[in-house]
Amino acid sequence: MEYKGYLKVKGETQRVTEKFSKRTFVLTDNAASYPQNIEFQLTQKNCDILNNFNIGDELMVTFNLKGREWKNQSGEVKYFNTLDSFRIKKESEGNFENNNVRQVQPQQQMDDLPF
Repeated sequence: MEYKGYLKVKGETQRVTEKFSKRTFVLTDNAASYPQNIEFQLTQKNCDILNNFNIGDELMVTFNLKGREWKNQSGEVKYFNTLDSFRIKKESEGNFENNNVRQVQPQQQMDDLPF
């Protein structure tokens, strides 16, 4: 699958476990009325792909849609989806204007979350 949008949020690489790293980023379509802000994920060696791009760049992202089931400690089942990116191509450079764009810092990992 592919999606084209402007890089709005560029996260830092997070080391989830000793053997697993991930990095999230957000693309927006910059629509005037109802902009869509879509979060994607890079994993493992692909985390460094995002280093080549800047906030505001128009990007084409190639990704796989992944889903998983998770049961919490009380037995409640939840479902999660991930847009797992593996290729990013620059379409244009720096033509997105929004004061809300930001670099995000890694969040602390909570023990009971499945990711």
